[in-house]
Amino acid sequence: MDALTLLHQRSSMGKLMGPAPGPEQMEAIYRAALRAPDHKELRPWRFIEFSGEGLERLGELFAEAEYREDPSIEDAALDAVRKKPLRAPMIIAVIAKVTPDVPKVPKIEQVISAGCAAHGILLAAHALGLGAMWRSGKYAFDPTVRKGLGLQEEDELIAFLYLGQLGGRHKPIAEHDIGDFVERWT
Repeated sequence: MDALTLLHQRSSMGKLMGPAPGPEQMEAIYRAALRAPDHKELRPWRFIEFSGEGLERLGELFAEAEYREDPSIEDAALDAVRKKPLRAPMIIAVIAKVTPDVPKVPKIEQVISAGCAAHGILLAAHALGLGAMWRSGKYAFDPTVRKGLGLQEEDELIAFLYLGQLGGRHKPIAEHDIGDFVERWT
């Protein structure tokens, strides 16, 4: 697949199934992530890979976050939360590992760099014929989840990237009018 085709055709896949990507696929995926723009070579990225029992542990962490928010939550609701990570055979948490007070590299630039690393993962997965979905939601910002994943105060959880084999139908890729997004100063 050529680069422009990849960039023009990548789309999120909500329905994913096993098996999880293999070691060679993951090496290619992480190599793509590590090519993200990186001012002053800070390497402001950290990746936590969940598969197998790790997905269940992540589900427990989500359930703990829900319980701390609402101790009266029903067991059925907690069970549903526990199953959320099981929607894919692998999840990668992408974390912006922020180095504070770096001259000329503000926090936002480091966070965007980690976002670019996440996008590199999505693009590489698509190029390898895998499906992927970027999810964030409230768990990306929850203090219980942040603590459970070992985030420091200045770190940001950018995304939970769900990876797996393509399942279900491909939804059509929306076409956009470039003129709706581009302003030209000439």
